[in-house]
Amino acid sequence: MASASLSNPATITANINSIPMLNGTNFKDWKGKLLVNIGCMELNYALRQEQPSPLTAESTPDEKLDFERWDRSNRMSLMIMQQCIPEAFRGTESEEITKAKDFLDAIEKRFARNDKAEMTSLLASLMSMKYKGRGNVREYIMEMYQIASKLKALKIELSEDLLVLMVLVSLPAHFNQFKVSYNCQREKWTLNELISHCVQEEERLKQDKTESAHLASASKDKGKKRKHENEAAKGLVQKKQHKEPTGCFFCRKTGHVKKECTKYHC
Repeated sequence: MASASLSNPATITANINSIPMLNGTNFKDWKGKLLVNIGCMELNYALRQEQPSPLTAESTPDEKLDFERWDRSNRMSLMIMQQCIPEAFRGTESEEITKAKDFLDAIEKRFARNDKAEMTSLLASLMSMKYKGRGNVREYIMEMYQIASKLKALKIELSEDLLVLMVLVSLPAHFNQFKVSYNCQREKWTLNELISHCVQEEERLKQDKTESAHLASASKDKGKKRKHENEAAKGLVQKKQHKEPTGCFFCRKTGHVKKECTKYHC
């Protein structure tokens, strides 16, 4: 049932369409998806095995089956690759090369990125990385580790001790106490230990920042309350100080009080 499904034209078309068209910058992605799809369709035999000896009248049934399997894998792989490369490239090597493995090697020589340029780019990226405090420190360190792994694939291997130091140097100023603590120790950390300690330190810094914000807010609220109370008390004193008679309660005229009113004494 599985083989029938894999040989279904709709399935084959869908698999081929999922392979991106090769260009000058996506060779690794193109090759990876090509090999995955050819493998899923069980057509990668010719890429894994050398071409069997030509059939003869004395060839055994097993040898005939092996040759037919290789030949089908080779033809299908060639057709799939030719559909996923620029048309300008199809008319040259595609007519001269008859083996899928040789054809893939020829494409790689033409389209694979220059290793020196990639090394330079990866090293520059690794050396310029700085943790901004956004996201989380675990993801940041794993991103640096991923770049180091790509350099290792290009034959530039950074020791774990060096990578740990590069991570520490790239951390921002609020990790300075953490860096001093590490430098005062005799023991060296592995990358996994560094990640664990950095995560704990980041959580501690976040907790300290939250507590400081709460204290500052409480202090500010207390100051506002005290100011309001002082202003209220001051207003009450001023009100008492200015509470004086404003006129005669007998004749209702201003300028004198009741005891001075001539009409009251009449």
